[in-house]
This record gives sequence, C-alpha cells and structure tokens, in this order.
Amino acid sequence: MTNSFAKAVADEAILRSSLEEADIVVSALVLAHLGGDLSILDEVKPFIHGAWNYQEKIPDELKKNIRERLVATLIESAKSNRPLVRGLSDAALKKIMCVGAGQEIPDEYLPLMAEELRLNDEDHRALQWRRDPRELPREDFKVVVIGAGLSGICAGMRLKEAGIPFDILEKNDELGGTWYENSYPGCGVDTANHIYSFSFHPKPDWTRHFSKQKEILNYIKDVADRFDLRGQIRFGVEVEKFEWDDDASLWSVTVRGKDGSRKTMRCNAVITAVGLLNRPAIPAIPGLSEFKGECLHTAQWDHNVDLRGKRVVMIGTGASGMQVGPEIAPEVASLTIFQRSPHWAAKNPLYHSAVSEGQVWALKNIPLFNEWQRFLLFWASSDVFHSTLQMDDKWTRPEQSLNQANHEMREMLIAHIREELGGDEELIAKCVPSYPPYGKRMLRDNYWYRMLRRENVKLVTDRIDRVTADAVVSKDGQVHAADVILLATGFQAGKVLWPMSIRGSGGVELEKEWGEDDPRAYLGMTMPKFPNLFLTMGPNTGLAHGGSMIFHIECQIKYILQALREMIESGHSALEVRREVHDLYNVLVDEKCRNMVWSHSGVTSWYKNKNNRVTTTSPWRLVDYWDLTQAFDPSEYRIFSPRPAASEARTAHDESVA
Repeated sequence: MTNSFAKAVADEAILRSSLEEADIVVSALVLAHLGGDLSILDEVKPFIHGAWNYQEKIPDELKKNIRERLVATLIESAKSNRPLVRGLSDAALKKIMCVGAGQEIPDEYLPLMAEELRLNDEDHRALQWRRDPRELPREDFKVVVIGAGLSGICAGMRLKEAGIPFDILEKNDELGGTWYENSYPGCGVDTANHIYSFSFHPKPDWTRHFSKQKEILNYIKDVADRFDLRGQIRFGVEVEKFEWDDDASLWSVTVRGKDGSRKTMRCNAVITAVGLLNRPAIPAIPGLSEFKGECLHTAQWDHNVDLRGKRVVMIGTGASGMQVGPEIAPEVASLTIFQRSPHWAAKNPLYHSAVSEGQVWALKNIPLFNEWQRFLLFWASSDVFHSTLQMDDKWTRPEQSLNQANHEMREMLIAHIREELGGDEELIAKCVPSYPPYGKRMLRDNYWYRMLRRENVKLVTDRIDRVTADAVVSKDGQVHAADVILLATGFQAGKVLWPMSIRGSGGVELEKEWGEDDPRAYLGMTMPKFPNLFLTMGPNTGLAHGGSMIFHIECQIKYILQALREMIESGHSALEVRREVHDLYNVLVDEKCRNMVWSHSGVTSWYKNKNNRVTTTSPWRLVDYWDLTQAFDPSEYRIFSPRPAASEARTAHDESVA
C-alpha cells in the first residue's frame, strides 16, 4: 500500500496521538527504513524477544524517542517532497527483519519477504508476459474457475489482470466459499488478520487482530468488487462433472442450476478453487435421523433456531466446536460436549483484542507501516515452529513429544490448561492430549477451558452409543437429554474435489487414479493424464505448522498463470505433468511427512488417510514452497501442439444439455 508523506503529517496532533497507540516495534522498523539510519535498530534490539507485539520490553523513554524521530522523519520527508524509496539493500533488509523478529533470519527469506511486502515497488506475483500481449490470441484461450472463495477470487483477479478470458462457477448464491457457508456463533479466523489477506489488497482497518466471519466475508466481497469480478461469476450453478476431449484439447464442464437444468461449457483450462473444508462430515450415529429436536451442523447453521434456555448436546471439540461452545454456553440451559479426543489450544493475548484506533490510523496513513506490520505477523506465524515438529529419533519421550523444543511447548500448553481449569484434576486429565503438540490442528484458546468450568457445561469423554428422540446415550448407558444437537464434526477433507466426476485423457477417472482417499498431485496442483487441470489447495498443500493459507494460494495462482502463459505464448494446446516428475515429487513429500508430527503413531486426524499417509498437509516450510512455485518449468511437462481453433472453446450459453 503506497501512502504519501503529506498524508501522514496533514494533522501532526493526530499523527502523534496515533503513534502513542501504534505498535512501537513497527514504528522502529519504519523509522529505520524511511530514515536510512539503522542505528535505531541497535538501540531496540536488546528489548525485542519475538515478532508478536506483546514480546517487546522497550523502555518508555526509548519508545518516546522512536516516536519523536519518526514524526520528524515524516515531516522532513513531506517538506522536502522526498520520494518514497521502498527498496532496500539485502544487508539493510536483513537487519531490519532480524531485529524486528527478535532472532536471526536466514538469507533465503530475503527475496520472499521483498516479494511479499512489494519492497521493490513491483508486484512480482502478477503475470509478466514475455511477448507483447497485444499480439497474442488471449481472447481465444478460455479458463473456467470452480469456486468463488479466496482461491477463486485470487485466480479471477490475476486472470483479469492478465487479460485471459474466464468464468467463475459458484454453487452458492454469494461468493466467499467457506466464509459464506460457515456462520455459526463465534466463527472466526485463527490466523492474524493482517496476513489473512491478499498481498495485493491489504486491509488496514481490520477491527480485530483475529476477526470474525462477517468481517472476513466482507473483505472477500470487497476484493471482488475492487477488481470488478462479479461480472465473471455465475452464481447458483454446481459443477457435476468435467471431461477432457483429447481430439479438441478442451474440457467439457457440465453444471447444474438450482432449477435442475444442466449446461455444458467448453474451455481450454480448468482451475479448481473448491477448498478442502466445504463438504460437511455427518457422523454415522445410530438413531440420529430419529431425533425429534433440531440437529445442526456448524457449517449449515440455521439462525432461526433459538438456543436460549435449551438443553444442547455438542458433538466434536475441534476448531468449530472450540469457537461455538464458549459463545453459546452462557445462554443455554445446559451444554453437554462429547469429546472423542482433546485438542491442544494455545493462548494468544491478541485473540480477543480489538485493533486500536491509533494502529488503524498508522496502517492507513504512514508509509510502509502496513508492510512492516505484515512482515512481523508473517514471521511470528510461519516457519518459526517448523523444525520443532520434526521427529528426533534419539528423543526419549516419543509418546508425548518429538524433541526438546516440542516438549517445552507441551509443558507450556499444559501449564496454561492447568491455570485455566483451576486445579480440577479430573477435568485436566480429560483436556490434556496424549499426543505431541501440533499432531492435530493447533487451535486458539477461545476461553474454552474457562467455559468447561461453568456449572451448566459438562464434558463427556465416553463414546456415543446412540441417539433417541430426545437424548444422546453414551456407551456407559448415561442418557443426556437434548433439545438441540450440534454437530461440530468438521468436513470430508480427505475427499478432494468430491463429489465432482472428473475424466482426463483417454477417459481415465480421477476417482480411480486416487482411490477412495489417496490424492496426490505435483506441487499439489497438477496430475498426469489430466491436461490443463490445475488445483488450488490440492493434496499436501494445507498449512498445519503455521502461516496463512492465502500465501499458499498466491504462490499457486502465480505458478498456474505462468503455465497458462506458456500455452498462450507458444500456441500449445495442452500441458500435462510428466509421470516421473509427479511420482518423484510425491516420494519426497511422503518422506518428509513421515518425519513430521502428523505421522505420529498416537495421532488420528483428518490429515491422514486410512493407511496413515498424510494427504492434506504440506511438509514444506513456506520458503520452500515459495521457491518450488516461483517459476513454471516446461521441461517437467508433456507439451501438446497446436492449439485448436478459437471456435472450439465455447462458453456455457453456447451449448446446453438436458
């Protein structure tokens, strides 16, 4: 985000009062960047112990000095009409990063962060044509994007920017994907908002550090409106199947409207943007269909159901359960929670906090404030813990933890649980997981443990035997009366691209290629026998060690656009990843995953398939995946030429089937 110096100093009183509230470490980094004098970094370095804003202990007098010097720098820059210089030498960039993060940062992260923060005043994730695009037949190349959530909106923005025709197909009546479908009480993000946003469209005015569903959905809508994408989105149509035509080198995509009508559209390439968390998992519990009260899945919340004064049974204690439980507990008559296994939940002092007015003002008005805030949150939430999630074969406590650092984390998390539960040993025993931290998704403590101490809340660890008309019966025979059953049971994340039917070259079925639950793809994006099909958030690309999913999405869309460029510029009809490239990559992924916490023998989760192979999460550090997706390499693909005539690619209204 580019701001003029004049804007920052238009009202000096507001500037000064805002800096009193704004994050002091960000102010110091901005001062070092704008002023060119890195000596301030030596002054603050001893007092910064991590990248989160609560990890600094800068003395008040030094804070005052930083603010005064930053005000003076901004005023002088405005008076002299100094141009904003975003670029830095590698040495300066590294020093600012290391001091801000409170630790040494390897050189390999410098180009990544320069790109993420746009410090060279260029958007290096935008497609760069190698030939004059005005001379290319871009209008003859059509792309279908399936899904209008975060991935679909990112794909649409980059396709439109590149001048490549596209349609986005969305089964819902509105965009937003999982943030449209999930609206249960307490629904929100576990990633800090200022990095849970696109690098090309930062939002300086988030109201909270970890925002709730409505604000996130409004952000996604704002991105679509800002880049004028709604005209390319077809709402209320669900893709049933798509099939590759070898002769024409085109995909035939069949969609079904809400009225049951079907249409087929032809396109050169398909980008799937359906995500992993979009098909609710309904547990097969005997008698569930016989329940006479209301039964709600968190992803299918009915806001007409009034929970006040009701006896509520909630099944599941994962991410959605941990968010919805504390929200509804104060208003229900009773809340009985069935827990199959406990999750680790970490405390973050910012999780329930609003962003101060001064911080918002600084992010909006002070040059580079947004960028350095983004860096700090990126680093605090990304690869910091990756090494602690790898198994040490010499570690003496492998049942509980992976290594010394992982064990220290475990002890810290247990201390938090004990403190929150006030020494209730029976409850503590139910809440401390037996497996290492991060074995399952690490959650944010949404006052979950405090909720469990309420008189109207009961945590049940016995398995469910059956459901009756008005109760849930546990295996020990206890009857738990219920007016409402809440299913916080997650999604069918292992069924990638389900329930769409997909046939590739020669009519091969993707479902048979992958089997029931063993999806694989090169870089999580492409598969042999499926030309011109590109996945976002495909197999082994989910983030479970840290970071923002949006970062992975941007990496993938950049790579996919380069693949499309290869075809458009060279006149190729299709690209298909080579089998040996695909297979070798997946061997490497499996090797890395086997040494990560998700493969721990004591962990059962949706990260793994029935054969205990990790299929959803990425074993890579963010910097590794960024490097892997930096440049599309044509030598890794089979290339088919020439491309068919433009008339072969038709849009949905050109051809329909009953």
